[in-house]
Amino acid sequence: MKFFDEARIEVFAGDGGNGNASFRREKFIPKGGPDGGDGGRGGSIFVTGDRNINTLVDFRYTRCFRAQHGEKGGTTDCYGKGGEDMVLRMPVGTIIRNAETGEIIADLDEDGKRLLLAQGGKGGLGNLHFKSSTNRAPRQKTNGEPGEHFLLALELKVLADVGLLGMPNAGKSTFIRSVSAAKPKVADYPFTTLAPNLGVVRTDEGRSFVIADIPGLIEGAAEGAGLGHRFLRHLQRTHLLLHLVDLAPFDPDTDPVREARAIVEELRKYDQQLFDKPRWLILNKLDLIPEEERKERVRAFLDAYGEPDKWFAISGINGQGCKELIFAIQDYLDAQPKRSAEEALAAIATSPQYPEGEADEDDEDDDDYDGEIIYVRD
Repeated sequence: MKFFDEARIEVFAGDGGNGNASFRREKFIPKGGPDGGDGGRGGSIFVTGDRNINTLVDFRYTRCFRAQHGEKGGTTDCYGKGGEDMVLRMPVGTIIRNAETGEIIADLDEDGKRLLLAQGGKGGLGNLHFKSSTNRAPRQKTNGEPGEHFLLALELKVLADVGLLGMPNAGKSTFIRSVSAAKPKVADYPFTTLAPNLGVVRTDEGRSFVIADIPGLIEGAAEGAGLGHRFLRHLQRTHLLLHLVDLAPFDPDTDPVREARAIVEELRKYDQQLFDKPRWLILNKLDLIPEEERKERVRAFLDAYGEPDKWFAISGINGQGCKELIFAIQDYLDAQPKRSAEEALAAIATSPQYPEGEADEDDEDDDDYDGEIIYVRD
């Protein structure tokens, strides 16, 4: 299944039905008077967050959505039938913007959250409404109002508490497999992960957090190298970033310090708010270093890189140090105050967006990121 986190759609709410101008005509009732009914209202378009949907693939190929129009008013005081509303189901975490103005229309940050996208038009008035003592045979009526029409840009940002950041083959997928039941692909070549993976880490009864693994960054991602910054948006809702560094790279000429600094610089280029998030340094793959050399290798890295406020040395493949890390993460998250909806929306409104039209690329470009989001629990 392909992973789509962008789409552009057009929504057309239904038009209201026209009012009717008619008169009652029955035997023995020569002056029945006006009896034209009102037109029915047009159908509206709503959107709802659904946790059972993982990608925006349903909106990648079907891009135009029209609600029903209201029916014309009838005779004998009968109103026209209203158009049926349309409900679009989207993944939780989807942000909906007006593609023309960039204004955020909806943020589906909760399962079952339902919001109005386009309001249907009101039905027109029949001549029944215009009768009076001085106007006993009115022929006036009004037409229905047109429904709202919007061009919308959809952007999916997965909901996670913790995000993993690092170069390709830094061990992010191995780590998330070690601490949760998620099973992302792991292999000995770069860019094994082509789409975000989510795993739920349970630390105790009633205590858990969601961790997100995204494709690795490389130096020059801001200029489009590798997979670029395409998936960094999925870290914008997180409370904490884990920067994984490979202490034992395959290539002996690779400098872990230089690579770690390159990742931080790419993060700064992409989004200052994301760069300012709390970030812990995780030195991974201790199992590939002889036990007698581990402390020396870790100390040499920290001296060259600069010792951060919080760092851990682990081995994702055998779980060494992972238990201490996940309990430290849980304690940190439990101490964080929850942001209000207004604060979260303000942060999203100032986050980077892709250039105009990038979400509407040709379909052959989509093969660069086959995959799916995996939601699992222990």
